[in-house]
Amino acid sequence: MKTTATKKWMTLQRRETVWGFLFISPWLVGITVFFLFNLFEAIIFSFNTIIVDPVAGGFTMDFVGLSNFRFILLEHGSYNQQLVESLTGMLVNVPLIIFFSLLMAVLLNRKFMGRGLVRAIFFLPVIMATTAIQSTLELTMGMMMGGVSSVPTEVMQAQMGFNANSIAMLVTSFGVPIQVAQYIIAAVSALHEIIRASGVQILIFLAALQAIPPSMYEVCQIEGATSYETFWKVTIPMVSPLILTNVVYTIVDTFAQSQVVQTAHNQAFVMQQFGVSAAMSLVSSLLACVLLLFVGWIISKRVFYYN
Repeated sequence: MKTTATKKWMTLQRRETVWGFLFISPWLVGITVFFLFNLFEAIIFSFNTIIVDPVAGGFTMDFVGLSNFRFILLEHGSYNQQLVESLTGMLVNVPLIIFFSLLMAVLLNRKFMGRGLVRAIFFLPVIMATTAIQSTLELTMGMMMGGVSSVPTEVMQAQMGFNANSIAMLVTSFGVPIQVAQYIIAAVSALHEIIRASGVQILIFLAALQAIPPSMYEVCQIEGATSYETFWKVTIPMVSPLILTNVVYTIVDTFAQSQVVQTAHNQAFVMQQFGVSAAMSLVSSLLACVLLLFVGWIISKRVFYYN
């Protein structure tokens, strides 16, 4: 009887739940030990002025209430502008990165000669973006005398024929609304950043595409569905859970590399204003979380889960 009762209690769904918690247990331990403690400390810092003692070591806190938040929102010269630019930049970059990643994943999922090399090339910007390699490249460029490294980016773009005004005139001449034209211009201007930020997303979409049962595409061929219909009726619904994952990852990754984060870092380790830096970090993190919840709520309504 006891064995039967245990089997009834440990259903398949509950076993999957237990294994799920075991799978994410390292993440739970990490976020509890390394994140929540630091978050609680940052909240305390944001309501205080931190005075560091360079001789004896350590620091003291002087409670100032909401003065740090009032300073960054009402008195700081550039924080509000950088925060708005970071949020608006997400509205431009995130949809483009997701679209570009899905498009490249569909193309790279096809069989052709040299597919492995092409996949490695698309993931190469992720490796090149690591701190160690970036520092090495910056040091190398700094040691170079003359050559391409001495030419400003604006001059190089002009010599290569890139002209945003020409693109704007060309797009608007076809009757495209000015708002759409501005979005296209921003996308073309940020093409390098889009390719650089799409490596992980391409890999995630590739894994999702390879997990789609081939029988579903065979059924589409038997029914006479076109490639366009197959893409929208099979491919998009099957990868929709990973679209949500990639959107969340892209928003976090874009925000982590924004100027707002750099400003908070400089405020702490250059200006030695740790309380102001903590307030900046909390405000930007709160806005990022609100944006993530809003976007996740919208996309989750269209997500299809295949069992």
